[in-house]
Amino acid sequence: MQSDVSQAELARSIGVSCQQLQKYENARNRVSASMIYEIGKSLGVPVSRFFELLPGNGENDRAASRLPVDERIDFIASAEGRHLIERLVQLPPRVRVRVSTLIAAMAEELSASNTLPGRSRPQIKGIRSGN
Repeated sequence: MQSDVSQAELARSIGVSCQQLQKYENARNRVSASMIYEIGKSLGVPVSRFFELLPGNGENDRAASRLPVDERIDFIASAEGRHLIERLVQLPPRVRVRVSTLIAAMAEELSASNTLPGRSRPQIKGIRSGN
C-alpha cells in the first residue's frame, strides 16, 4: 500500500502468481530471503524496511512495544479497513484532518470512560456497544 503498487503488479514483477503473493502477505507460506530481496527491489525499498519493527532492532524495540502493529495491519488488510481508507483518501485534506481529529477525540473519550470506576461506556448516537 505504501508503495502504491497493486498486488497484481508486484506479483508480476517478482514472478509469482497473485495467489502466491497473497499467501506471503497472510503468512500462509514462508518467504525466502531471496524473495524478500526481490520484493524490496521491485518496490524500491531496502530489505531492512521489512524488519524495522521486529524485536532486537535497538531503537525500534521501544516503538514496537507501544504500537499494536499486528492489530493495525489486520485492520488495514480487512475489507472494512480498505473501504475506510479508500473513502478517506477521497476527502479533501482539510476534511481528512477534521475527521482524524474527531476520531481521536472519540477514542480518547471512550478510553477515559473505560478507566473511571463506576462509569459506563458512553453511547454514541447510531453506534451500539459491542460492534
